[in-house]
Amino acid sequence: MSRRNFKVLYVSGEVSPFVRISPLADFMASFPQAIEEEGFEARIMMPKYGTINDRKFRLHDVLRLSDIEVDLKEKIDLLHVKVTALPSSKIQTYFLYNEKYFKRNGLFTDRHNGSDLKGSADKVVFFNVGVLETLQRLGWKPDIIHCHDWHAGLIPLLLKTVYASHEFFKDVKTVFTIHNIYRQGILPLKAFQKLLPEEVCSALHCHDDEVNLLYTGVEHADLLTTTSKLYAEEIVQDGLKAYGLGRVLEEQQAKFYGIVNGIDTRQWNPSTDKLIKKRYSNEHMDGKLDNKKALLEEAGLPYTEGVPVVGVIINFDEFQGAGLLQQSLEQLASLDIQLVISGSGDNKYEKIFQDFALEHPEQVSFHGEYSDSFFHLSIAGLDILLMPGMIESCGMIQMFAMNYGTIPVAYAGGGIVETIEECAEESGSGFIFHDYTADSLVGKLQEALASFHDEESWQQIVTTAMTRDFTWKKSAEEYDQLYRELLEQ
Repeated sequence: MSRRNFKVLYVSGEVSPFVRISPLADFMASFPQAIEEEGFEARIMMPKYGTINDRKFRLHDVLRLSDIEVDLKEKIDLLHVKVTALPSSKIQTYFLYNEKYFKRNGLFTDRHNGSDLKGSADKVVFFNVGVLETLQRLGWKPDIIHCHDWHAGLIPLLLKTVYASHEFFKDVKTVFTIHNIYRQGILPLKAFQKLLPEEVCSALHCHDDEVNLLYTGVEHADLLTTTSKLYAEEIVQDGLKAYGLGRVLEEQQAKFYGIVNGIDTRQWNPSTDKLIKKRYSNEHMDGKLDNKKALLEEAGLPYTEGVPVVGVIINFDEFQGAGLLQQSLEQLASLDIQLVISGSGDNKYEKIFQDFALEHPEQVSFHGEYSDSFFHLSIAGLDILLMPGMIESCGMIQMFAMNYGTIPVAYAGGGIVETIEECAEESGSGFIFHDYTADSLVGKLQEALASFHDEESWQQIVTTAMTRDFTWKKSAEEYDQLYRELLEQ
């Protein structure tokens, strides 16, 4: 097959900087650009949530993409499309919009987070069908539609059922990537039966009259990936870590690949980053202290020379480690550190962390909502990034941190052990704890703190971290090969 510029459409429920709920958003912010550099033409489609600021991100209407009809069995809703370029690239990003579905917050919810499910199936069906209808109106035919997580889990099935006879979609292949295996899109079957024809509903993966959209995507995609080789092996071999998908992943193992994430080192580079207080590099580290002081000021904490600043940046749920963090709080407060907790999610945890910060105003700061600039400043200003997540297919934040000389302390698993070189005998780029307990987390953090207070040892760890290669190049080449092999089938 000739190496023509194949076209790939990326479909996701989140893309940074427009909206960030999980590391998937960071993936979408950089990977399409990396794949373009391998000779593909990439575009992105995502929902236009009401929280996305049109002016800030320079979104504009596309007249020929107005009033697109989305046929939902018993009704027809109209879809409107806005477009902008992905920041720092020329990649066209299309925002699919209908006020009824997305004006008020509009983020996708399911049984996992206990949110109000009313209208959730309508929203995800509207978005998935809308993607395919928008492509036809646009007249841009992708060779591959690359779907990410359950928000796009219907597309592979739709292409094999109601759209199978459409000439426009002839020979279009689908790739489905699992980023968050525990977020599966569990929604009532009866809601789908009101929206979709029987040939689609009968092929949805159901259990106890509930649809599992992640499972459905895995069943019907032409190629499956996740974001770490070790994580791919874990979830196939260990049923507990597959959260109910073990059997189908084992069945699909021949077309299931793990490819570790990279990062965009043009966007995440302390020597060029415009969102931090002062730029710096491994050769000139003075600026890191300026960022530390700026972060503490932003966090409302005093600067004390020699006291390390430890940060936690997570989604507040059990899987991302909110429970373990809660169990560790008192032990963490007994250490000579300052702690900055950032994130959002379960209101229960938000209140716990906020109250704890109020009880320790000189030592702990809580940020329930934070901007892109605060995110960058945190990565630059922290000394240590604490990662208590139970499950991490790969993530990217530990790579952002290491690139900025911020040393991760993380739980072992999946891509964590593929991206962090565990410190031993004064070499390595981070610290990994292997028992999922508060004592293990705090014990490993104490090891990191001991190294922090040994200036020579710490500088060696920081240098190792900042000089590692986290670019997308190798991973993009692996995707290049998989894409081309898929198109040759």
